Amino acid sequence: MRIGVISDTHGLFDRAILRHFSGVDHILHAGDIGRGDVLAQLQRIAPVTAVSGNVDGFEASGIPAEQTVDLAGHRIAIYHRLYEGGRLTRDGIDMLARTRPTLCVYGHTHQPKAEWREGILLFNPGSAGPKRFHLPRAVGVFVLGHDRVESRHILLAGRAE
Repeated sequence: MRIGVISDTHGLFDRAILRHFSGVDHILHAGDIGRGDVLAQLQRIAPVTAVSGNVDGFEASGIPAEQTVDLAGHRIAIYHRLYEGGRLTRDGIDMLARTRPTLCVYGHTHQPKAEWREGILLFNPGSAGPKRFHLPRAVGVFVLGHDRVESRHILLAGRAE
């Protein structure tokens, strides 16, 4: 199963995502969706599971702040603010302990990152929204099999197509 992973779009839908997510079976959006029709555009590609972020007003947006989904035999947690200031947040630690996922997709830092921590792949696809700071724009892809997890980042151009 191929999964598209995206975060921090901040209202921008980059048409490059159509190419990079072509053929994915599902899309995970880790928050800071922003205004506009980003989720509707993604749903034209594949089913979407999304969480809200701080830019979205968390629960006030009507989109849950946390979700778990089971795909290809893997429990995946999605949570926007897992890290802050270079450290796991207390709420993030509690969420991981409660949901016990195989993978956790998060956003907020805009920094593409993949790390295994206590048997859980923590994956931030980076920001697919307008370029901010010195960080690259990026999305991610998972290839999941019953006993297999592959992840990779895909760098986007500095400006949206």
